[in-house]
Amino acid sequence: MQGTFILIVIAVYLGLLMLVSYFTSRKGSDNDAFFRANKSSKWYVVAVAMIGTSISGVTFVSVPGMVRNLDMTYMQMVFGFFFGYLVIAYVLLPLYYRLNLTTIYGYLGQRYGEKSYKSGAWFFLVSKIVGAAARLYLVAFILQSLVFDQWGVPFVLTVVGIILVIWLYSNKSGIKTIIWTDWLQTLLFLVALVLIIFYVSKEINMNIGEMVVAIKNNPHSRMFVFDDWASTQNFFKHFFSGMFITIVMTGLDQDQMQKNLTIRNLKDAQKNVVSYGLAFAPINFLFLCLGVLLLIFAQQKGIELPAVSDNILPMIASQYLGEVVLGVFVVGIVAAAFSSADSALTALTTSFCVDILEMKTANNNSDLEKQNIHTRRLVHIGISTVFVIIILIIDAIGSDSIITAIYKLASYTYGPLLGLYVFGLYTRLKPVDKYVPYVAVLAPILCFAFEVAMKKFAGYIVGYELLLMNGLLTGLGLWLLSVRRSDQMVRQ
Repeated sequence: MQGTFILIVIAVYLGLLMLVSYFTSRKGSDNDAFFRANKSSKWYVVAVAMIGTSISGVTFVSVPGMVRNLDMTYMQMVFGFFFGYLVIAYVLLPLYYRLNLTTIYGYLGQRYGEKSYKSGAWFFLVSKIVGAAARLYLVAFILQSLVFDQWGVPFVLTVVGIILVIWLYSNKSGIKTIIWTDWLQTLLFLVALVLIIFYVSKEINMNIGEMVVAIKNNPHSRMFVFDDWASTQNFFKHFFSGMFITIVMTGLDQDQMQKNLTIRNLKDAQKNVVSYGLAFAPINFLFLCLGVLLLIFAQQKGIELPAVSDNILPMIASQYLGEVVLGVFVVGIVAAAFSSADSALTALTTSFCVDILEMKTANNNSDLEKQNIHTRRLVHIGISTVFVIIILIIDAIGSDSIITAIYKLASYTYGPLLGLYVFGLYTRLKPVDKYVPYVAVLAPILCFAFEVAMKKFAGYIVGYELLLMNGLLTGLGLWLLSVRRSDQMVRQ
């Protein structure tokens, strides 16, 4: 009965997405609409859509779950996020708009050369497809356990079905459709979050005032860690890591920036970034408050919580809060997951077509436009297939906290991008382009060796500061290549 109810909820929800896709694709499905939404998006619509892209289904279940082990210290990173958004708005966006880029990695080609350009694009492709697949895996796993296991449906079919749905509504008009579906999905998962908090507080017989006091007095409400420098939850580590994670995972990420580049002018794009940057703190705070309330609820009811933190909210929502909350929860995580996965799929398709295949603008050449559209659709299918494969690999490996794993992955894969952009923006040196890919690959390898050595010999666990170290090593490598070039020029 429960499975049938959830399936009906999902079917209604997907029908709504298809309706949005139909209306947005009627006025154009060419490559300019797919890649840049014909440069006609409204900043306030994009701002709401960007919240959905950044806050995935992983956030929906991982952030409340992490309260059990890490209290509310995640807010330290969230505060750092906002300052990262300011850097994006007033340093990176002016650059992207001045160069009139379709993909942001075009800057690397202009600044360094072809090899650097390709390196940046490939690092994005690998980072995004693994990160997006990890986010989507969690939702697929939850739906599998709540619905499809009851009917004996294999996990692989569940994954294929989810990817197929996303492909169907994003295939025609790409980012033009995604902006509006993500706008809708953001509103839905925010409503879902508020409703779940309301129902949990009702179950533990607390009004708003009592709920605030209970959260404040709970030992898991600890937000700041200043006294332990060795801890990965130290304020300064968290704050600056959050700031730089935002810069690289948003400002240097084609998925996140593609929506910004659909806005007509720079001023409106900056309004968009600052607006959704401000929205992050209260939204994440609500997720953490929900986590504290779930622990209070479990304590009151004598519920034994699952070992895996990511399973706390799904278990309580499905077993203890009734069908209404379960339906709201399913809509919330599906909306959050789809809003992240659909834009990732579109961005990956865009980057592969423009950066790797070097697809040329048709310029009113109808034959070339048809060829480009055909190629784009094949790439879209290919990347969707890779999504399925990676999700199945993640399922085989498993992870206690997906969000922690995603941020750790970002430290390795986005570090070279951070080094490339910072070096390019704040120096006038020009490294030897053909050696740049070697630097970009070597930096993460050295970081991994350092992480292992520090843990083994010093007992120090390297946290998200790994991202900064990765970027620094990349910048150092670029400087050495620049010195070499200068020496060669002097000798000549």
